[in-house]
Amino acid sequence: MDRREFLAKAASFAAAFSIVPSHVVSGTGHIPPSDQITVANIGCGTQGLREMGRMLQHPNIRVVSVCDVNKFSTDYIDWSPFGLRDNIRNVLEDNSWWVNVPGIPGGRDPAREYVERYYAKNKPSGSYRGCSSYEDFRELLEKESDLDAVKIMTPDHTHASIAIAAMEKGIHVITHKPISNKLLEGRKVIEKTQTTGVFTHLLAWSDRPEYRQIKAWIDEGIIGDLREIHNWSYRPVWEQWTKRPQNEISIPDGFNWELWLGPVPDMPFHPNYTHNSFRGWYDFGGGSVADMGHYSLFPLFEALIITRPPLSIRAFGTTTREAVGQVYQWVNNDVAFPASCTIKWKFPEQPTLPPFDLIWYDGGIKPFAPEELESERKDIPEEGLLIVGTKGKILGGFRGEFPVLLPESIMAERPESERINSREIERETDRWVDDILAGRPSPGSFIRAETITDTINLGAVALQSGKRIDFDADKAQIINDENANRLLSREYRPGWEI
Repeated sequence: MDRREFLAKAASFAAAFSIVPSHVVSGTGHIPPSDQITVANIGCGTQGLREMGRMLQHPNIRVVSVCDVNKFSTDYIDWSPFGLRDNIRNVLEDNSWWVNVPGIPGGRDPAREYVERYYAKNKPSGSYRGCSSYEDFRELLEKESDLDAVKIMTPDHTHASIAIAAMEKGIHVITHKPISNKLLEGRKVIEKTQTTGVFTHLLAWSDRPEYRQIKAWIDEGIIGDLREIHNWSYRPVWEQWTKRPQNEISIPDGFNWELWLGPVPDMPFHPNYTHNSFRGWYDFGGGSVADMGHYSLFPLFEALIITRPPLSIRAFGTTTREAVGQVYQWVNNDVAFPASCTIKWKFPEQPTLPPFDLIWYDGGIKPFAPEELESERKDIPEEGLLIVGTKGKILGGFRGEFPVLLPESIMAERPESERINSREIERETDRWVDDILAGRPSPGSFIRAETITDTINLGAVALQSGKRIDFDADKAQIINDENANRLLSREYRPGWEI
């Protein structure tokens, strides 16, 4: 019996027996290997490195492998010049890391060094060489025979390929959002989850008490019947282009461009596609709505029991012109998400809700303040959530933080327990670890994420098509526009078909 089999069988007995952990019995304070989940981190850019520290510090996780198409570089783009460096230094408890190295780190070499330096701290010898490194995730999955889970931190367009390959090996999958940036790919990933039965977890899931409070207000009938949900973000935070780059730039040493493209057909390398910029392109990302909408809407869908995909979608985005031969011409942008947009999805009746509209805004666009606030000369926040019913409204932060009933005078009559200070609540960001060890499915399972995956990918299709699209969820087809229907999938590079 290999260790993965042991974990699975041990979980099945956990419900029947209460066993004192062996590390408690021994009194060493260490977690034995049999109680740890072995994880490969696939994708070692800024976010991959930033989140790696939490895995290294978790007593029930052992990072055994890293993978990235980039070997080493200092040209990554991040939120601050030293934030990532200082984060790694804090985890290592070593201020000498990255001394006198200019730029922001990324790649499989810095990731491997990070893992091995961390684990070396607890070794009598002060050294550790137990982390393998790969350029190609397929080689990793073939050679790492005792792997429990992969954590996918690559650009959006490769999530589906990696997830399916891992599940076919019986390996659990934890992924950053989205499951896929194409609807039909997402459906196939979810289908593979069902047929293989492996554990899956979408990291955008969170347990939000403010959403439970919002649900309680709706169920109580305080705002009447739900009519609209508005959600807005100031994103994107990356540069946004309107056409493909024209200048040729050589591929950096140690960077496998073809492998980075993955399922996407060949195109010339350009740094405008890679690192933090990938999210802005239809081929590689999902725009601001995929970047942030998963965080706000996935747990909201769960709380409100929104399980049926939208029936129709309409979207509008920023337009631009450029001077060509002394004449301003429209820029026909069919390759990248707009700098700002608004998307409206029309949802059918849900198990406990009537039909309603969901409206998304980004790039500085947001709804006007409702009359309940305008009458008091107040505005809505830079990012927020507004729920509109036939008799009232609920306003909160982007993820529903600090929700209040409008007009605000109503809140004075409500119990103090309904004032949710979500910033003081510790989030279950590592819930997936406990779920794997306990042998139970995750509340953030891919199977539960089908509606949010369909919704966000349909928003991207509506932006690209420039017209209203009607969706048949059972057939997974857009039924009123064949050109838009083709956008549910992609043209695949040979050998990468899904």
